[in-house]
This record gives sequence, structure tokens and C-alpha cells, in this order.
Amino acid sequence: MLRITQVADGVHFAETKGVNWTLLTEGDSVTLVDAGYPADAPLVAASLDRIGRRPEQLLAVLVTHAHVDHIGGLPALLASAPGARVLTSEREARHARREFLEQATPRDVAANLWRPGVLPWALHIIRAGALKKVSVPAAEAITGTGPLDLPGRPVPVVTPGHTSGHTCYHLPDTGVLITGDALVTGHWTSRIDGPQRITPFFDHDREAAGTALGLLRPLPADILLPGHGPVHRGPVAEAVDTALGR
Repeated sequence: MLRITQVADGVHFAETKGVNWTLLTEGDSVTLVDAGYPADAPLVAASLDRIGRRPEQLLAVLVTHAHVDHIGGLPALLASAPGARVLTSEREARHARREFLEQATPRDVAANLWRPGVLPWALHIIRAGALKKVSVPAAEAITGTGPLDLPGRPVPVVTPGHTSGHTCYHLPDTGVLITGDALVTGHWTSRIDGPQRITPFFDHDREAAGTALGLLRPLPADILLPGHGPVHRGPVAEAVDTALGR
């Protein structure tokens, strides 16, 4: 399954059964945000093709966080896009290079198999390549502040908690906010729909992740593109309040 929705001028949201990514276009050039599981690599390539672009036109990949479901497709993609840079926060670049790992372990998953949806999710991610060891040695730290000189003019917003360097990307020109796993709208392991926090055992620091949502609340955005779940339309402040149960 691959569904692509153009949510704003030059902003394309790619949804799959397990995880999402976003493509930002300007002229012939593309910025990709996240890249799915290892088995999603063909779908990432297909998403570029579906919007009329080729891997060679990829200028950069922005990483929200370096879990295998968000960077798994990168090694295969970068082999056909040698000029593309991989960018994220300084802390998350180290995570992507696998200088350390902040990810739910098989033991964490086993301890949560009693939760609704966890067993089918676990079987799905095994098929998607979640047990593969994936790293991105070329990952670089974003320097400076303000919009990046890339298609979409994304503004990084570091939101530590889900991982210690998790980063969202705000697109002020289009009112879009790409939230990764800081704020999602659905998940295999959730019984609810709409803005919500990810299931607790996925967060590296649950308290910090909740605090980080406060950084998103004042942003002028009314199109939310999460790492899991469908696009959400409405003020980000309301989405944050819903996720926090306010």
C-alpha cells in the first residue's frame, strides 16, 4: 500500500501500512523527510516516481529520528542518490550513525505483547525488516537556525523525548508541520484515531516527550503530517491539547 496526497503546493504526504514520509518539491529538486523501514525502499523510490522525480534529483533527506522505521529505506535510496545529504539535529545525527541506540528492544516488545495491536504490529515490522541493523554513516548535524535552503524551506524544531534528538520540521510558507513520532494520529498499537502521543514503550523519555509538545503548540500550522496515521487538518495547538488530554 502506498498512498500519496498533495496537501499543499510542493508538499506530498506518503502513507503506507506501517509508516509515513514526506516529499517536498521545488522545481525539479526534492527534499525527503524520513524513509520508512528497510522493506519500504522500493516504495520510497516509487513515491518519487509518482510525483515525477528521480532519486538523482534528491538534494537532502531530513530525519525526524533514527528509528529503523524512519531510516530503514535510506541505505538503498542513497545508493542511487549519491549527491543527497542526510540532515538532522546534532544529537540525532549521532543516533543515525549508531554511536548509540535509543529504540524499543525485542524485550520491550515482548513485555508489551499483551497490549491490543502489539502482536500484529510486531509481525508486520519483522516482515518490514525491523530486525536489520541499519545505520546512516553520512548523517550530518544541521547547523544554524531558521529555514534550511532546501525545497520546502523547512525549519527544524528539536523536540527531544521520543529520542533525545527527535526533530520536527515546520513549513511556515504552507502551514505544514511534519511531526515524526512526537505527535501521531494513529498506530497499530493504538485503539484511538486523531492527534495522540505514541504508545508509551516507544518513547525513550516519556516525560521529556510530553514537555516537547509544548514547543509545537505556538507554531502557525494547520496541516499535521505525522510519522504514523493520516494527515490531520486543524490548528496544531488544538492537536497538542488533544494529545495531552487537555
